[in-house]
Amino acid sequence: MKQIKVKIYDQEYVIKSDESAEQLNRIADYVNDKLKEIEENTEGLSEKKMAILVALNIASEYFLAIKERDELSVNIRQRTEALLNNIESVMD
Repeated sequence: MKQIKVKIYDQEYVIKSDESAEQLNRIADYVNDKLKEIEENTEGLSEKKMAILVALNIASEYFLAIKERDELSVNIRQRTEALLNNIESVMD
């Protein structure tokens, strides 16, 4: 496990991870972008409250992505079954 420094909201953190430094920096950049987005759209929030809002926003995006993935998987399964049925009906 490597130790990698990332900077989030002007604070440096040392993260132990098997991820590459490039991936962790991409994640840190994403979190920073979300923090800036919250900061621009709200006034007077503490860093703690901003962090909680960012965590909620990222969790919401995550669950939406999971839902979309599941819907796509169902769609692919249905289309595959339909194609298999068409092939079987032609071969009969």
